[in-house]
Amino acid sequence: MNNQITIKSLGAAGTVTGSKHLLATPEVTVLIDCGLFQGLKTLRNKNREALPVDAAKIDVLLLTHAHLDHCGYIPLLVKNGFTGKIYVTAPTMDLTEIILRDSAKIQEEEAQFANEGGYSKHKPALPLYTTEDVERALPRFVIVEHSEVVQLSNNVSFQFRKNGHILGSCSIQMTCYDKQIVFSGDIGRNNSRFLLPPAALEGADYVIMESTYGDRLHPDMDPLDQLAKVINEAIEDHGAVIIPSFAVGRAQEIMHLINLLKKEGTIPSWIPVFLDSPMAANATDILCKYPKWHKLTKEECNSVCNDVVINRDFHNTRNIIEKKGPKIIISASGMLTGGRILEYMKFLAPVKKNTVLLIGYQAEGTRGRALQNNAHELKIRGAYVPIRCKVVEITGLSGHADQKELLLWLKQFEKRPTQVFLVHGEPASQAAFKLKIEYEFKWKVKIPKENEESVLFEIKEPAHA
Repeated sequence: MNNQITIKSLGAAGTVTGSKHLLATPEVTVLIDCGLFQGLKTLRNKNREALPVDAAKIDVLLLTHAHLDHCGYIPLLVKNGFTGKIYVTAPTMDLTEIILRDSAKIQEEEAQFANEGGYSKHKPALPLYTTEDVERALPRFVIVEHSEVVQLSNNVSFQFRKNGHILGSCSIQMTCYDKQIVFSGDIGRNNSRFLLPPAALEGADYVIMESTYGDRLHPDMDPLDQLAKVINEAIEDHGAVIIPSFAVGRAQEIMHLINLLKKEGTIPSWIPVFLDSPMAANATDILCKYPKWHKLTKEECNSVCNDVVINRDFHNTRNIIEKKGPKIIISASGMLTGGRILEYMKFLAPVKKNTVLLIGYQAEGTRGRALQNNAHELKIRGAYVPIRCKVVEITGLSGHADQKELLLWLKQFEKRPTQVFLVHGEPASQAAFKLKIEYEFKWKVKIPKENEESVLFEIKEPAHA
């Protein structure tokens, strides 16, 4: 029997999307995260390629959180033969259910539009997966309490540890024979007004770590002050503030911050706030269900849910667009890859007095990245839309730790890791962060290539499952 413990990244290797990390042991094969590739077409095309491993031979899936680039491939994994359990925290279960159903619905609609419009090279165009595929996957989910130790086999166990990225998100601390392996997941901020900081971890022999912002620092300026400045300037211009937002996590946080500013009198209480995203509305309803996972009081939770105008019906989107005077619009998707935000961009981005506010990571190949890079126009649904509005970015509102916070997260380990593997980052970010870790800690760091297998260690005697 092979007595090696190996790790292989099937996604999020040299890019920030498609997270899938395969840990193979003599007793059990574990997949950590199962996300879709997003952004560049070359990346998105990978979603339709066969997995380089047999899904039926994966025994168990551990999910760090509910964002699409970490959970969006699950229906396909099950469709392709995976029959194991999918372990999640309770908030992640609720949010993943919303996200997967929404993802299937969007894919079914896009396939229908392509077939009706005749613009797909595939005859017929087919969705990546369907709503039925999602429903078949959901019974495989098993909810695990935070810090509860789950035994996967005789010598392999794990526990979830909060990491402050979104509601329910966790790092994974795994005991594998006599070694500790930590999968960071997406690490959140230390001083969020919304979520609890990442939990302290005692130590690790091996760390598989995200590196999204491994080459940059968030500004020292309070993002609440920055947000107030953007909103007040838009009010002076009699314009709208359009905020592309991830429906899960960022939308709820930005609504809370706007409520704080109104309560403090920093921005006018009369300015209307619209949340136009059915998925974000559903995710907001879940917020008050899990008070142990965030910092908000019951009153603040209710305010997030009740003190904004929530639009679930697409037919009302045009009414919001045409509403006169200053307004704040929060809509998905956060990287402008699809969703109702495109309708707002189409009509409001060509108007000088309006402002588009970027608050999250913008992956390569997305419209959000193009805006970030000062694009003068965006192609939206077959037509080019001129960008005449202001485009402002507040990186301090990101849900991802910056380089300093990532280093602080590593610094907490009392036990020096044998090796750190950097995943979930673009090449420049990973290269800079690798050098920084090597300089600060003198630790061994590797940037794995996609599907490259690395041997972590060997057990002395073959194990018996």
